[in-house]
Amino acid sequence: MRENFASLLETVADVRAERVAVTHGERSRTWRQLDERASRLAAFLDSTGIGAEDRVAIALYNGIEYVESVFAVLKLRAIPVNVNYRYQGEEMAHLFGDATVTAVIFDASLRSRVARAQASAPSVRTLVQVGDQAVRPMVGDTVAGDTVAGDTVAGNTVGGYTSVGYEAVIDAAAPLPRAARGVDHWLMYTGGTTGRPKGVLVSHSWLYPVVSANGFGLIGEPTPGSLDELRSATQRLTRDGDAIVCLPAPPLMHATGMYTTLGALVASGRVVFLTGHSYDPDELAAAVGQQRVDTVSIVGDVFALPLADALDCAVEEGRPYDLSSLRRILSVGVTWSADIKRRLLAHGDFVCRDLVAASEGGPFAISQTRRGDAAITSRFTLLPGARVIDDAGLDVVPGSGQVGMLAAPADDEIRYLGDDAKTAQTFRTFGGRRWVVTGDLASLEADGSITFRGRGSRVINTGGEKVFAEEVEQVLIEHPGVRDALVVGLPDPRFGHRVSAVVAPVSGGEVSADLLVAHVADRLAGYKKPRTIVFVPGIRRSPSGKADLRWAQAVAGGEDPS
Repeated sequence: MRENFASLLETVADVRAERVAVTHGERSRTWRQLDERASRLAAFLDSTGIGAEDRVAIALYNGIEYVESVFAVLKLRAIPVNVNYRYQGEEMAHLFGDATVTAVIFDASLRSRVARAQASAPSVRTLVQVGDQAVRPMVGDTVAGDTVAGDTVAGNTVGGYTSVGYEAVIDAAAPLPRAARGVDHWLMYTGGTTGRPKGVLVSHSWLYPVVSANGFGLIGEPTPGSLDELRSATQRLTRDGDAIVCLPAPPLMHATGMYTTLGALVASGRVVFLTGHSYDPDELAAAVGQQRVDTVSIVGDVFALPLADALDCAVEEGRPYDLSSLRRILSVGVTWSADIKRRLLAHGDFVCRDLVAASEGGPFAISQTRRGDAAITSRFTLLPGARVIDDAGLDVVPGSGQVGMLAAPADDEIRYLGDDAKTAQTFRTFGGRRWVVTGDLASLEADGSITFRGRGSRVINTGGEKVFAEEVEQVLIEHPGVRDALVVGLPDPRFGHRVSAVVAPVSGGEVSADLLVAHVADRLAGYKKPRTIVFVPGIRRSPSGKADLRWAQAVAGGEDPS
């Protein structure tokens, strides 16, 4: 559908006006409230000169304000920019500069980092603070090169920048009138596993089907092709209440959390957010029963393992959680092991839906597991249109054992912001058609299924043999004494690189390096077993579950990771 996404949400809001759209702890917003507050925020941003194609950074934790802010920015035909709330000032400054951000909506707890970033980002002219901390720079703070010498109230200018309070802005502004919109741009920054974040720039016509797969697709409904069709579908689905009640556990600053949220909203659903700034599996399990959640979104074992532990513990203590409303747990992009799926399915009758996809495109492949199914880690079914190809763009032969690259049809307009070389590397043309090839590797089995091998950037070449880091990690994590693990390649004068592992053992358990090496050697070729293993209390990952490979490389090599 060639419409701005704000127009889609407004269409849903008009039909579901008094239905609750978003719940965050004890707070909720109806669709009418959500639409009006977003329109008021949009009016303020409009008054500061923000308009079509301007970029507005959103540095917030999951919650109602995040959804309102995205909605407001889209109403202006501007572009929301997702900011990792773990970034320090220098990292934020790079992002602000790369995206040419003109305004920042941020959580009060991030104020000092935003101020440091703003000081070296000349395009930023408006700051909107969310939260209960003082809505002003503190005395002595340096903002944009100027030191604050006294109290500065919200709305005053500090160093040429406007700093205002989120609620004050919404209370003071009149709603921005609706206007006709075209097909505008959407920007999603992805950090990957290493390197600086890259902005994936797409159109809303690309965004809509991707989001709809996480909404209409989940409930078996056809995706509406026009605003009139969307209005009719919303009217029909709303008669039965909420078509979906979705709890996205990953941060909205990452594609998985954002796209499952937007998917539920556009498909006549309700979204429930956890209240903590860090993942709490017990809060998630309790919220499922309290809010009658039917869809939970996670990211692989980094979310699933603590949840399985929490559910098991609750049963052992005679206080099992109510998961009777749960119909599906979704995971995207990070390994979700078969054993953890089985543990989760022991607690309810739902489906574990595991998807291989990326911010740049896809999805490539899917695995769905129900109670009693024979689950295999990293075994997937290719989705329509997806392929496993070699370097020349030819399909690999099923059952050949050849490892190829996952590819899926790509929109002609999608690209990395300001990086033509990386765009050409990831979006390739084969047979007269454009494909997204992110570096995800897989082998195509004789029965048509695929075995996911991980990212090509994580292939370790040791003595001329290629070792897929994720494959070794999966075997390590299957050991009962291992809670989490990362595998990296360290320089080696003889073999080029040697396989090395950083392992977090199960709390209170005892496991040795020799035991784990033997465990891997029993299951994989000898050249794949780790030559060194370093034990750590916990593996460092991002809130979305992505591995911090630079940290792992430093730890494995005996360096100070700080």
